Amino acid sequence: MQQPNPDQTFIGRLQLTDYRNYAALSLDLEPGIVVLAGENGAGKTNLLEAVSLLSPGRGLRRAPYETVAREGAADGFAIHARLQGPFGDCQIGTGTVGNGQASGEGGRKVRVNGVPAKSAEALLEWLRVVWLVPSMDQLFTGAAGDRRRFLDRLVLAIDPTHGRRALDYEKAMRGRNRLLADPRADAAWLDAIEAQMAETGVAMAAARRELVRLLSAMIERLPPDGPFPRGGIILSGTIEQGLSERAAVDVEGDWLVAMREGRGRDRAAGRTLEGVHRCDLEVTHLPKNMPAGLSSTGEQKALLAGIVISHARLVAETTGMSPIMLMDEIAAHLDAERRAALFDILIDMDIQAFLTGTDAGLFSALEGKAQFLAVATGGRITSSS
Repeated sequence: MQQPNPDQTFIGRLQLTDYRNYAALSLDLEPGIVVLAGENGAGKTNLLEAVSLLSPGRGLRRAPYETVAREGAADGFAIHARLQGPFGDCQIGTGTVGNGQASGEGGRKVRVNGVPAKSAEALLEWLRVVWLVPSMDQLFTGAAGDRRRFLDRLVLAIDPTHGRRALDYEKAMRGRNRLLADPRADAAWLDAIEAQMAETGVAMAAARRELVRLLSAMIERLPPDGPFPRGGIILSGTIEQGLSERAAVDVEGDWLVAMREGRGRDRAAGRTLEGVHRCDLEVTHLPKNMPAGLSSTGEQKALLAGIVISHARLVAETTGMSPIMLMDEIAAHLDAERRAALFDILIDMDIQAFLTGTDAGLFSALEGKAQFLAVATGGRITSSS
């Protein structure tokens, strides 16, 4: 077994019950890189998804919990992990066992060292998880909502309170939209709910701006001629831009006025047209001074990898906690030079990183430097190192 750095946080054992294609699994894991190789449909991504659910949210697939439990399971699913790190050993778990086929973020339970936690945010005290998966390949050309979710996940890994602010904002906005649809709605109720939106929204925008500032500085550390190009990142949201010019209290006050004056317009539209829910993350391929969305597919993949790697480094620096990295089918989407560079970077970062692929040969450069596991149909996993 590889010897862990005493400052590294890693999963020493992962146990699954009635999770996707795994009826029962107990997997001993090593610190450092873990390669999961097997044919399509064997369950490699399912394992990554299980690890991603050891953090707030619905994981890397954003799947409803009722679809996560193994088909035929009588009582939901369970994920359990034994962590090792600077804090010593810790047992964390999550799932819907005993809670039926529950849906929604509140539908799953979380336990830390056997004690029920108030919310999934408690997991962030022990573990931070970041990922790069094929569904993110269209991030720069797809919908702005996908980039906002990506951005907010980056923020959450640095600022654990960001998730609660986002939930409170969304709840308040839905309440405002319902009130606007009611011609008998009390204006005082609208005033109160708009005040909550402005307060939580400005806090969200400030957290996003701080993340972009810190991440931009980390991206600057990438070699200018390296395999993963530097990406310029800026926020285009009205509120986020306002904070670059005025004090937060002034931005909040101006937003309140804008919401009151825009009630008629928003009522006609059936939704709130302005706010932090319209923010976008704009990314530029800096070496070419080109919008990321206009870059080639390979360049976009390399650019995104550079951002995710820089974010993982930022998490380690700002939190003192090395993150767990999940990279699904990453080797197949990078050329040989970038693949070798990625392996070197992950080893140098000294983190636990899960890499999946159908061809174990793509990871041959990691022989003797990683734990190799063969994933076979039916939920069978064997050591191949």
